[in-house]
Amino acid sequence: MKILISNDDGFRAEGIVALYNALKTIADVEVVAPEHNNSAKSNALTLHTPLYVHRADNGFRYVNGTPADCVHIALTGLLGYRPDLVVSGINNGANMGDDTVYSGTVGAAMEGYLFGIPSMAVSQIEKGWAHVDAAAETVKTMVQQMQAAAMLEPKPWLLNVNIPNLPLADIQPAKLCRLGRRHSAEPVITQVDPRGQTMYWIGNAGAAMDDSVGTDFHAASHGHVVVTPLKVDLTHHEQLVQWSDAFGRLSARVLA
Repeated sequence: MKILISNDDGFRAEGIVALYNALKTIADVEVVAPEHNNSAKSNALTLHTPLYVHRADNGFRYVNGTPADCVHIALTGLLGYRPDLVVSGINNGANMGDDTVYSGTVGAAMEGYLFGIPSMAVSQIEKGWAHVDAAAETVKTMVQQMQAAAMLEPKPWLLNVNIPNLPLADIQPAKLCRLGRRHSAEPVITQVDPRGQTMYWIGNAGAAMDDSVGTDFHAASHGHVVVTPLKVDLTHHEQLVQWSDAFGRLSARVLA
């Protein structure tokens, strides 16, 4: 089994090191990750500045770009082979609910999925890397189970996984969940720099709005590994008929 690892916290982050150390015992593993922290970069690709790939002293390769850049470059020329699985993480903090839209961790995994490769984004629920080795062992077990069940061979899939910061023995079984929802983000923070210019900092994410039973927020609060299958199709299929009627009326007015 061949696995490509990336992340959005940077190639020296504790999460990616722990993940590599766990997965290298069961697979041939390559790491291609951002040079610096690229949180909240989503699926962004760098198109107007050159990208460079360097080899770090720990053997990892790093790129002066986004998480999606790293996976894209790896799959379109750097590796020279097609991996069986792409794993992005382990992220320093949860990616649940609306956060998945912004997440660079999810963006890297989604890039693998767009190339037809089974992919998973993995995060720890709390920041700080507590029990990160237990999270990495949890991912290792999941991958072994998937391989044994031949789940790496059929059509590609995209999973979002959040793991509690607990000792391995205390982590509750995985639960399949839908994404919850957050309230709107907190207000932007303004400050004045030494030259008198106003600068703006994006506010913190809003509190959970939908954390009912069946959501990722609810399962996470009860110590479970949270697994959510994701899709890329953003089409609002239920509104196609509604908009078809509306466009029909608009067209009729134009023709009249």
